[in-house]
Amino acid sequence: MPASQSRARARDRNNVLNRAEFLSLNQPPKGVPEPRSSSRKASGPSVQPPAPGDGARERRQSQQLPEEDCMQLNPSFKGIAFNSLLAIDICMSKRLGVCAGRAASWASARSMVKLIGITGHGIPWIGGTILCLVKSSTLAGQEVLMNLLLALLLDIMTVAGVQKLIKRRGPFETSPSLLDYLTMDVYAFPAGHASRAAMVSKFFLSHLVLAVPLRVLLVLWAFCVGLSRVMIGRHHITDVISGFIIGYFQFRLVELVWMSSNTCQRLISAW
Repeated sequence: MPASQSRARARDRNNVLNRAEFLSLNQPPKGVPEPRSSSRKASGPSVQPPAPGDGARERRQSQQLPEEDCMQLNPSFKGIAFNSLLAIDICMSKRLGVCAGRAASWASARSMVKLIGITGHGIPWIGGTILCLVKSSTLAGQEVLMNLLLALLLDIMTVAGVQKLIKRRGPFETSPSLLDYLTMDVYAFPAGHASRAAMVSKFFLSHLVLAVPLRVLLVLWAFCVGLSRVMIGRHHITDVISGFIIGYFQFRLVELVWMSSNTCQRLISAW
């Protein structure tokens, strides 16, 4: 027995881990609690590991949030130019909206300005064209009126489709009138009154023999209709300009598909 104890002491002395400089390796660091026994771990509340989908969702959110919140530090020249023109358009449209509300500077003239805009509305023009078509007794007059009716219907469908696609709001919080809802002229881009005024004026200038003063008045009427829509706050300046351009191309399209007198007579007889 003493021999075995002496051999154990000799073995401990020969173990390098029992030396003073290596004793810190065998002891736990200070401030660190000792691990609990397996029995305590079993009796304590079990912690469930996170589901694999939660970690993937958190990583996806951490990757998406910076992209959503970050600012574009190096925008392109086209983006800067477009945003600048858009800001100028909104600013100038608000300045010209002098009849937009009751507190506007020209609020007393709002009724008269709205009346000018109504002269370019689709409902009066379609109703008047149908009435003139019924009263007309000449083949040439019926041909011109039938093609004018086609141009008016094309204008309403084109403007309504583009407005539904773009869905641009006006510069002021003004609600459309009942007539605007009837012709589906609810949004701002493009201005339906301006496109209709440009198309009708170009149509009359091409197919009616008018004196020079009447031709000048017709062009001024189309310009005043577009300006009135900006003054009451329903459209931006670019909406009106785009409406003028669309109205001109609509006239060109009607000229390409011009219905002959025989075709117009067949359509009238079918009614």
